[in-house]
Amino acid sequence: MKTRVEKAPIIDALAAEWRAIDHLVSGLSDVDWSAESGLPGWTVGDVVAHIVGTENMLDGKEPDAGRDVAGLDHVKNPIGELNEHWLDHYRTRTRAEVMADYRAVTAKRIADLTAMGDDEWNADAVTPVGPETYGRFMRVRTYDSWVHELDLRDALGLDEPSDPVPAGFALDEMAAVMPYLVGKKAAAPKGTRVAFEFTGLVPTRVHVAVDDRAALVPALDGPADVTLRTTVADYTRLAGGRPRAAQATVHIDGDVALGSAIVDTLHYMI
Repeated sequence: MKTRVEKAPIIDALAAEWRAIDHLVSGLSDVDWSAESGLPGWTVGDVVAHIVGTENMLDGKEPDAGRDVAGLDHVKNPIGELNEHWLDHYRTRTRAEVMADYRAVTAKRIADLTAMGDDEWNADAVTPVGPETYGRFMRVRTYDSWVHELDLRDALGLDEPSDPVPAGFALDEMAAVMPYLVGKKAAAPKGTRVAFEFTGLVPTRVHVAVDDRAALVPALDGPADVTLRTTVADYTRLAGGRPRAAQATVHIDGDVALGSAIVDTLHYMI
């Protein structure tokens, strides 16, 4: 079953996230703009250009063909190649030009999404998480943008993101993968009950029950075999294999062996 998500909250969260990134990078020095982001081959400015390029692509634009990037160590698939072509495109532009395009395309995308009818919002779409609704795709875009705000802040030694709304949608996207991580990658046996407890910015619990298959459930039917306690930022760092993943903290209560096996599976994003 494809995921239907409410339109207005996602659009509001996307707009808030893009404003937050604009506010964050607009005050940077040129030295910080050119600093290494911690993502292989990307500067802080490249992270911003990546967001611009992705939204340009969704707006129907294509980057210059440019150089052959398939051989770069950090390029793993055709989407990675496309990302690099967009970065090459923006590396020939000034910082002011990148930010002008950032503001233009994000404003256009918000206007276009707002004008979209419910049938189009809920229509089938090709997305990074497989065949889904277009609305789910936009939740993925909220997630991706929030992750990159965290990347920027980590690269610059700044505090973590502070708006719980886009962070909450980012967590929704990560929660959708938790049954796969618990049931498939960590091979939790049938009957296992797992709780992910998030503290801080998005205080919530996510429950996974492993029966015939692992699934998200609104509540567990008994005590959790293991509870993993962390923050949405640290979970994101682990899931994305980010530079600060080694410093991420996950407290394990209950079955420590199972909890450790789950933590070891958390890096699933390319």
